[in-house]
Amino acid sequence: MNSLMRAAVLTGPARMEMAEVPVPQPGPGEVRIKLEGCGVCASNIEPFEGQPWSSFPGEAGGMGHEGWGLVDALGAGVTTLAIGTRVASLAHRSFAEYDVVAADAVVELPASLAGQPFPGEPLACALNIFRRSDIVAGQTVAIVGIGFLGAVLTKLASDAGARVIAISRRRESLDLATRYGATETIVMDDHWAIIDAVKRLTDDRLCERVIEAVGKQWPLDLAGELVGFGGKLIVAGYHQDGPRQVNMQMWNWKGIDVVNAHERDPAVNLRGLREAVDAVASGRIDAAALYTHRYPLDSLGEAIVATRDKPQGFVKALVMYD
Repeated sequence: MNSLMRAAVLTGPARMEMAEVPVPQPGPGEVRIKLEGCGVCASNIEPFEGQPWSSFPGEAGGMGHEGWGLVDALGAGVTTLAIGTRVASLAHRSFAEYDVVAADAVVELPASLAGQPFPGEPLACALNIFRRSDIVAGQTVAIVGIGFLGAVLTKLASDAGARVIAISRRRESLDLATRYGATETIVMDDHWAIIDAVKRLTDDRLCERVIEAVGKQWPLDLAGELVGFGGKLIVAGYHQDGPRQVNMQMWNWKGIDVVNAHERDPAVNLRGLREAVDAVASGRIDAAALYTHRYPLDSLGEAIVATRDKPQGFVKALVMYD
């Protein structure tokens, strides 16, 4: 095979360039994946635009953490996988044609998913967030921010028997939430009007569970207001652009639990990925309908900009290599 591969490199703020770099070799306990594609995550936006602590150039393939493809090389000691096995991975340099990852950080994709894209990491996140949310039948759950993650969580919560109130800026996002099981939808435009609307819908009790899925200050503020006494605020948005302020007096007064639903235990992430594969393969989650925009690798910058600006009909972008 060729000793070089194409990889995207972030060379400066909003400047993505293609490079030819050596194909990585798997070490002991690792496998190499010939990638078919990689999802674009909203968490890619801030690093792409540049942050005060950023340094350039970034690593080849960096920021890509939603890859899937075929195992094409095994490191020493790997006996659980075979060359040619199609997998979703939890690797982190997958904006490239190949990536290397620990053998215990991939999940085999069943034959029923052959030919279908599978950005497993965000689906695993959704399953892990849902588990941490402790949602049961009969609860009212508000989800603030309906993108890919919010839509999947809407489906999971509604399937669990919860009443879901979806809150988002775009009308088409709210329509998506309705298709995925939301009972009510509210346009995210006026802070106090949203709170009043939720109060009306809940007879002033507010919500047992509120999931914030945006990663910005105002949605976090709003989400805290919507939690009822003794409820749970689940922070699913990725707050990576600086510190946040919270209304601790209100949180104290209402006696709410605050759950930061980002997992860092590799075993928990792997469990979420396995559950995600099962959920999509069984038809429990129709993820294919959420993959609305596709780009070649050399248009990765455009894919990240679309993820930020959300053109008409946008839910999630995939970068495809084959």
